[in-house]
Amino acid sequence: MKVAIVHDWLTGMRGGEKCLEVFVRLFPQADLYTLLHIKGSVSPEIEDRKIAVSFLQNLPFVQSKYRYYLPLMPFAISGFDLRDYDLVLSSSHCVAKAVRVSPKALHICYCHTPMRYIWDQFDQYFGQPGSPKMASMAMKIIAPALRRWDVRMNRHVDFFIANSEHVQKRIKKYYDRESTVIYPPVDTEYFKPQGLVKGDFFLILSAFAPYKRVDLAVEAFNKLGYPLVIIGTGQDEDRLRRLAKENIQFKGWLEPDEIRSYLERCRALIFPGEEDFGITPVEAQAMGRPVIAFGKGGVLETVVSSFGSTVEDSFNSQEPATGVFFNEPTAEALMQAVAHFETIESSFDPNSIRQKAQNFDTKIFSDRIKKFIDQQLS
Repeated sequence: MKVAIVHDWLTGMRGGEKCLEVFVRLFPQADLYTLLHIKGSVSPEIEDRKIAVSFLQNLPFVQSKYRYYLPLMPFAISGFDLRDYDLVLSSSHCVAKAVRVSPKALHICYCHTPMRYIWDQFDQYFGQPGSPKMASMAMKIIAPALRRWDVRMNRHVDFFIANSEHVQKRIKKYYDRESTVIYPPVDTEYFKPQGLVKGDFFLILSAFAPYKRVDLAVEAFNKLGYPLVIIGTGQDEDRLRRLAKENIQFKGWLEPDEIRSYLERCRALIFPGEEDFGITPVEAQAMGRPVIAFGKGGVLETVVSSFGSTVEDSFNSQEPATGVFFNEPTAEALMQAVAHFETIESSFDPNSIRQKAQNFDTKIFSDRIKKFIDQQLS
């Protein structure tokens, strides 16, 4: 059986790339296709594969400004001709699912989200203060056509897998398609406490994309004055550094062992954005650390909020609390959540928190993906 794996772009190791690692492991002989590959930006397991790229690879400034080439991505993905393959597995949060396949092939899409740039998070990317005006104006004109194209292209997919119930609802809303939920993988053997002493700082581990709302946390901790360590890079970095006061440290992007150390030593992970799933909160919980999160999106499926949180309907009395939610995307709401966390910090049990994370172990994800694909092939 000839297999192709299609991923939107390879520019860093985030949640989608951790799923991709499992896909290439399941299909070691598969060919890998992507719009853009920044060499050295992903794990050796992915880098070692033969990677085919699109014409976007050679365009100016594409490595740092690839999102501004969004109008060209439909043309780029259509340039891949996969009609010789029997199985196509697309890992898509943008256009990967629109790849051309044979009518006889089985096309399964692992959908991280319907294209957020043109649907529910359009304003986060193109309507924020400081967004390039020409790009924002162009996208407002182009977005309706991209939405029509996105809906039309989902017909190329035989089966959708959603990475959360949250995304499953959005696939139904935007594409009117059914899907099966299989949660993304977390390496709970790697993210395991090493016996380090807890520090006095809070932690953010995130790409600096607009929808991540790192700015909200910077504003809150500017007022709180508590130590906040931020690990990550991205398009908003310069602006965030200008906003931050001396109690906030930017570490850039660190090696995995350093990230694991910070996760274990933090008082809590701060997770201020709405995510489709959100692997980082699960990694923090695997290290036995609680999470303070905006109570919307995939985090409602991975974190059990303390009673007394502002999102009380997420509380499940059958499970120990693993974090605290806040229900408004404002600095004031986050500050209230931190204050609530401080009153109950000593009650969090690291072992119970870690046990919650083990429900999302990599082996569980791998087994479920393999079983799903085998069922459809048979």
